[in-house]
Amino acid sequence: MTGGPVLAVDQGTSGTKALVLCPERGVIGSGTAPVRPRYLPGGLVEVDPRELYDSVVTAGRAALAEAGTPAVAVGLANQGETVLAWDPATGEPLTDALVWQDRRAASVCAELDAHAAELRHLTGLPLDPYFAAPKMAWIRRHATGAGVVTTSDAWLVHRLTGAFVTDAATAGRTGLLDLDTVAWSETALDLYGLGGERLPRVVDCDAPVGTTTAFGPALPLTGLLVDQQAALLTQSADDPAAAKCTYGTGAFLLAQTGPAPRRAASGLVSCVAWRLGGQVAHCLDGQVYTVASAVRWLTDLGVIGGAAEIDPVGGGAPDTGGVTFVPALAGLAAPWWRGDVRGSLTGLGLDTTPGHLVRALCEGIAAQVVELASAVASDRGAPLTSLRADGGLTRSALLMQTQADLLQLPVEVSSLPDATALGVGAVARLGHDPALTLREAVPEWKPAAVYEPRISGDEAGERLARFRREVAALVDRAGPGSGAPPRERSGPGSGSGSGSS
Repeated sequence: MTGGPVLAVDQGTSGTKALVLCPERGVIGSGTAPVRPRYLPGGLVEVDPRELYDSVVTAGRAALAEAGTPAVAVGLANQGETVLAWDPATGEPLTDALVWQDRRAASVCAELDAHAAELRHLTGLPLDPYFAAPKMAWIRRHATGAGVVTTSDAWLVHRLTGAFVTDAATAGRTGLLDLDTVAWSETALDLYGLGGERLPRVVDCDAPVGTTTAFGPALPLTGLLVDQQAALLTQSADDPAAAKCTYGTGAFLLAQTGPAPRRAASGLVSCVAWRLGGQVAHCLDGQVYTVASAVRWLTDLGVIGGAAEIDPVGGGAPDTGGVTFVPALAGLAAPWWRGDVRGSLTGLGLDTTPGHLVRALCEGIAAQVVELASAVASDRGAPLTSLRADGGLTRSALLMQTQADLLQLPVEVSSLPDATALGVGAVARLGHDPALTLREAVPEWKPAAVYEPRISGDEAGERLARFRREVAALVDRAGPGSGAPPRERSGPGSGSGSGSS
């Protein structure tokens, strides 16, 4: 890597992390600022947009102060599917931001069910309130018709620079972008009742979009990328066949598929990975809605004192004690797309301990990731050989070992924390210096730890079968839904690992 330091800002669900990245010395400054979404009855999750912006400025200024050296450019990563209405003349929010986890737009999706297949083919995304378009339509129907309604990145960029833009990857998370043309789809806009809306211009992820003085000295904003695609860039720039999973508030498994869109047949999302210098790369994407948020739920119940206790408490039990935990606390995402399904804890007894519950949660998270890895292998037509992992919960050796056991593949934990910030830092560097190659801009990927499977394929298969039976029972109890059930699978990795069927 060449050039001066860049400021990389990752605006996330529960906080903002900023890094100053030097091409020679790596991370030379960091800053954080918390964000506090409100979790309300009925699956509502919202946050004050001003808190998002303030966290970006606070974290960015702290990182630059710690670095003690000026940056040459700034990059911004965003949450993806979080939306709000705002006044483009003043920049003032007109609504709270509806966070990606918010389920209030389920009614919009239900009304559009007859168009679900058409929308999925057109945009690559299933009809689900997780994505931005249903939330945007809900705001227009129930909150305000004033101003513009966009994903949070467009508002943040406008506040920072005055520009009205979004990057191609974030646009691809709305449900309004044509997967083939990477342009706004009039058909999708009309179906959602958003025809005629003023939408941000779709730009390359490495396009200079303006200058900001929010962090002190004037800095060009030269990189924009949605969070999970930024993490994918960090972890697969050296190996486009690699798949990565980020274990954060949710778990997000992404894998590149090349320059042409590959429409998923197994319940995954097909979307833009990034557009750099006018060249589009596509990816497959699968989600688990509640991961760190499920850990927080156990913490709030008093079962553990926080994520740091996963290993000591879970390590106190040799197994799950017959407990199965389907942590669908905000519904089931890919490949089921059943946001109406509630989570379950079964197999409880008087002998059930906190350790059993913690182990069951780890298995429930890992089992859902196995389903995503299986779907990626099926859609790409080639088995995975390993899974690259990043995110805060990779610090849990118990979770990572459970993942390797159920996946029956090595899990390689990134030695570079903050993969999202590193990815958006790389595109900011590309935007500042177009002569750089992608491999020059992205730090070398290397694992800090590799977890190998410690159980047999037969045992992994038995554990996964037990989990799948519980999911099937939950789906049956919830009744018909618009989400397609996953195809039948066999084997522990279900085609995702060598030797599995």
